[in-house]
Amino acid sequence: MLRSFTAALAASCLLAGCQGTDAQALTHRPVPAPPVVDGAHPVLWVALADHLGATPLQLVAAGSTLQLSDASGRLGSAQRFSFRWRTQPLPETLTIRRRVLGPFSSFETAEQAALAWRRLGVEAVVAHPGEWEVWADPERPVPSGYGSKVEEKVVSEVLTLQVQRPDGWRDLQGPVRLEAPGGLRWNGGVFQGPFRLQPDAYGSWTLVEEVPLERYLQGVVPHEIGAGSPPAALAAQAVLARTWALGNQHRFALDGYHLCSDTQCQVYSDPRQARAGVQQAIRATEGQVLAWKGKPIHAVYHASNGGVSANEDEAWSLPELPYLEPAFDRAGGAPQGLSLPLTQRQQVRSVLGATAGVYGQKHPYFRWQRVLGQETFARALGAGAAAVGSPVQPVVLERGPSGRVVRLALRGPLGERVLVRDAIRRTLRRLPSTLFVIEPAGAGLWRFEGGGFGHGAGLSQAGAIDLGGRGWSVKQILRHYYPGTELVPLPSLGALKGGS
Repeated sequence: MLRSFTAALAASCLLAGCQGTDAQALTHRPVPAPPVVDGAHPVLWVALADHLGATPLQLVAAGSTLQLSDASGRLGSAQRFSFRWRTQPLPETLTIRRRVLGPFSSFETAEQAALAWRRLGVEAVVAHPGEWEVWADPERPVPSGYGSKVEEKVVSEVLTLQVQRPDGWRDLQGPVRLEAPGGLRWNGGVFQGPFRLQPDAYGSWTLVEEVPLERYLQGVVPHEIGAGSPPAALAAQAVLARTWALGNQHRFALDGYHLCSDTQCQVYSDPRQARAGVQQAIRATEGQVLAWKGKPIHAVYHASNGGVSANEDEAWSLPELPYLEPAFDRAGGAPQGLSLPLTQRQQVRSVLGATAGVYGQKHPYFRWQRVLGQETFARALGAGAAAVGSPVQPVVLERGPSGRVVRLALRGPLGERVLVRDAIRRTLRRLPSTLFVIEPAGAGLWRFEGGGFGHGAGLSQAGAIDLGGRGWSVKQILRHYYPGTELVPLPSLGALKGGS
C-alpha cells in the first residue's frame, strides 16, 4: 500500500505540473477517484464504514468463504480475515497545506461554497474529515462572504494495511479486494459485495461495497420510507432514491467512493430486508429516474412537511430549481384566508392550526413541541457561548415563503449568533423542522411549536404514503411534489457525473 500511495502522490504532482520540493505540497492526501457511474450498467461504490485505522478489523463470511486479493494477486480464501494497520514512514515527507472554508451543516451548503470558489478560477474540493469543509490552495483568493483559515502539516507516515496469515502479519498492496460469494456479515446485516479496503484523503481507510444500483435500492427503500408503505409510495421512493444516488455520486469523490451509508447520504442497510412489496416497486420502476429538461433532478425528500412544502432555498443556498416550489400539501389548496408566501408569525401559527385536509397527518412529527432552555443553547453555542452571554433568547429574523425559519438568532446580553437555513437544525438538534413559532415558557425557557420532520423540500414521505393509500399512482405522486418533471429511462442519460 505504501507503493500505491507514493504512486498516487507522484501522479497528482505530475498532473499539477509540480517540481522539486514544491511538488509534494498538496491540499490533501491524493486518492484515486471512483469510476463515473455508467447509465447502462450502474454500479455504486458505497462506504459501509469510514475513517478506519485506529482499531483492528475483522471481516466474516455469511456463507461460503471470503476471497482476498491485492495488487500482488489472489491471497487465498477463509471464513474470516483479521486486518490491522501499522504506521510506516514515507520515503519523503508530504506537506499538506490548504485554505479551509467551513465547517458547513450539509454537503449541499459546502458544495455551493466550492462552486463560488471555482467561479473565481480556483480548484476547490469538498471534504468530510468529520464535518463538511471546502479545501483549496491557500494562496488563492477567497469567495466573498466566506471566512477561512489556513491549515498546514507535514505528513511523514502512512497507515499500511496488514492481514493475519498462518505465518504472521503480511503487508497488503492496494487495491485490496474481497469477494463474498455467500455474503459478508456487517453491522447486523449481510452484504453481497464485492468489497474494497482503500485509503482516504485524511490518512484513514474505508470499507467500500461495489453494489449494482438496483440492489442498492433494496437496502435504501425500506429503511427510508418503510417496507409496509402503499405500492405507489414505495415506487416513488425507489425512483427518488435511484435519482438521488446518481445525482450525488460525486459526494465523496475526494475519498475515492461515491456515497456513504448513513444519514449524510441515504440510509443503506441490509438489502435482504427488502420485502416482496419493496422488490416489486424497484422492479416496476427499474432504470427510471425523475428528470427536468433531460437531466436528473436534485431528488431531495424528507419525512413530513407538516402541511406545506418548502423550496430549495429555505434549506440550502442553491440555484433556483423550478420543480421545488412552496405549496400547501392538502386537498383543496390553501386554507381559507391564507396564501403564500407565509412570512409572518401569525400566518405560520394559522397553518399549524389548519389541519383539515392536510396529507400525511399520521406522521408522529406532523405536529410537535419542544421546550429549550439555557443549557441547550449553551451546548449549541459551544465555544461561542461566552461571546453571547446568558440568558439566551431565540429570535426569528427571517422566514422563507413556506413559513420556515431561514435565519434564527441566539441572542444574549453580549452578542448573538445567527443560524442560517440548514444550520438551524444542525445546531439545535432537538428541532424536527424549521416550520415553527416560538413562545416564552418560563424563566429562561422557550417553547418551539412546529410541524413536520426534515427540510420540507420535495417529496414528503408521510404525504406519499397518504396519497398512495388514496389510490394515487406513482406518476401522480411524483408530479405532485416535483411539478414539471418526467420519468425517463436511465440508459437515455448515458454516463452521469453528478453535481452542479
